[in-house]
Amino acid sequence: MRDFAVSTLWRISEFERMRNSNDAHASILGGGPTLLPTTLLADLRQLQRGSAPEDVLEVMAACVRHREPALLYLECGNLVWPVTLFPTRHLYHSPCDVKDLHATAGLSKLKLISAERPGVRPPGDAMHDRVAAADKYRPLASLLWAVALYGPRSALLNEIGGRAAYRLAPGRAEIHPAPSGALAPAVQRLRQEASSVRDMARWPGLSVERASRLLNALYLTDALMVTRSHPAARNEPVPWRTFLKLRR
Repeated sequence: MRDFAVSTLWRISEFERMRNSNDAHASILGGGPTLLPTTLLADLRQLQRGSAPEDVLEVMAACVRHREPALLYLECGNLVWPVTLFPTRHLYHSPCDVKDLHATAGLSKLKLISAERPGVRPPGDAMHDRVAAADKYRPLASLLWAVALYGPRSALLNEIGGRAAYRLAPGRAEIHPAPSGALAPAVQRLRQEASSVRDMARWPGLSVERASRLLNALYLTDALMVTRSHPAARNEPVPWRTFLKLRR
C-alpha cells in the first residue's frame, strides 16, 4: 500500500470509530439500516448468510447483475478503500486506481466491510453537487477484471458454476483490459469453441484456478456465454481441499 496516498484512505481504526459514532450508518455486514434497492439487498443478505460473507467479487457481481450502484467499503491491509460502482454507466469512483492497488499485491487480501447507498453520483447527473472530480471516475471493466484475476476469490462465481460450458460472447472482438500471458491464447480459443473448466485447466499455462478466474473476469465484463446443455458441459472440478474434507 505504500504507493497509495494514505491521506485519501481511512485507517481501519479511524473508520470503525466513525461507523460506531454514527447510529444511522447503513451497513450490510453491520446489520444497520440501508437504502439499497430491495432486490440487491436480498442478494447481499443471502451472501452474508453463506460461507464467505466478505467475498468482494460476489458482491460486485450482484451489483452488476442488478445494475444497481453501491458504495463498497473494502478492507485493504490496515486501510479502508471506498469504491462506488455505477454498473449502468460502466464506471467506478474511487480516490485510488485499482492498478495502483494491484501493484502493491493488495488485491489478494481484499475483504468487504460494508455495502451501502452511494454518496456520490456519476458524471452528467442532474445533482451536480454530488458529482465528484472527473479524475476519480474510471472504467468499471478495469476494476472487475483486476479483482477477478488477482483478488481473493479463486473459484467460479456461484452464478456461472456447476455443470456448464463456456464460450466468448459474440461480437466481443476485443476484450478490455486486454488479456496477457497464457490468458490471451485461452481467450482466443474460447472464441472458436465452448469448453468446460476441466478442459480449460489442461490448456497451456492454465489450471483450475486460473481458468476460473479468467471466466469470472469475462463474465463480469459481459464477454462470456454460459451454456448448460452443450455437449462440452462438465461439472466444475471439486477443489482439492474440499475433496479431502469429503473423504473424512
